[in-house]
Amino acid sequence: MGVCAYNEEGNIRQCLESITKQVLQDFNIVEIIVVSSASTDRTDQFVKDYASVDQGVRLVRQESREGKSSAVNMFMREAVGEILILVNADNRLEENTLAYLLSPFLDESIGMTGGHPVPVNSKDTLVGFAVHMLWDMHHRLSLISPKTGELVAFRNLDMQISPGINTDEDWIRMEAEKKGLVTAYVPEALVWNKGPETLPDFWAQRTRVNIGEKYMKRRYQFEVPTWKGEYLFPSFLSFIRDNRRNLGKAIAAMSIEAMSRVFASVYVALDKGDPYIWDIVSSTKKLD
Repeated sequence: MGVCAYNEEGNIRQCLESITKQVLQDFNIVEIIVVSSASTDRTDQFVKDYASVDQGVRLVRQESREGKSSAVNMFMREAVGEILILVNADNRLEENTLAYLLSPFLDESIGMTGGHPVPVNSKDTLVGFAVHMLWDMHHRLSLISPKTGELVAFRNLDMQISPGINTDEDWIRMEAEKKGLVTAYVPEALVWNKGPETLPDFWAQRTRVNIGEKYMKRRYQFEVPTWKGEYLFPSFLSFIRDNRRNLGKAIAAMSIEAMSRVFASVYVALDKGDPYIWDIVSSTKKLD
């Protein structure tokens, strides 16, 4: 299992606790590798302290920050398990999440699985509602066509992500499916995350994600399900049907997302470069 971290002193201990408390039956975790990408806070020390008690945890440090895909590549070079799991250090797993996430791999045709991210934001504000709407639609769409993110597991295919890729999970999925393997969404595999709290943070996060996904299309002709109207529109209509009382917020949130997609499309059309080394969206780091 790999945990990617950059300055996560406020979250890393709780993340590791949520992993080491998992109970598995048909699988066992060989090792938990924390890849710290040039962290300058107490992240590394917290991991070392945890590893002094749990020898199944190991810190691997990158001396320079080179983007998440670089950290994922380092994890994949270090990992020896038959199945690899990735989670971000600012996420926490619900009880039994890994058992659910891994169970599909008993079928040899499964190459990758994705969990069900659930935000802890309040729905009272427009941005908080938008965050919940985003992940709720992510869930609804994934029930039609899996879209992986936040928590994924995949077979160890001895791969390395191409340099400069922003959307590592989509790239891994693409490579697994090239080998004839299938991707599965596991809605029972809950992972708690924190979305942005401010409009500028929400805009920054959505534009960088959309830019990365558009570059996947431009460079590899791989289109992620969230850009396909045949999946997106039924998910949107289903959400609206269940959230009629918040129609105004839903329309506003969808408008922001639509504008971020227009911005990303123009950005990629001009080929301004995939910003694979992300600026930290600080409001997403306060999971509690």
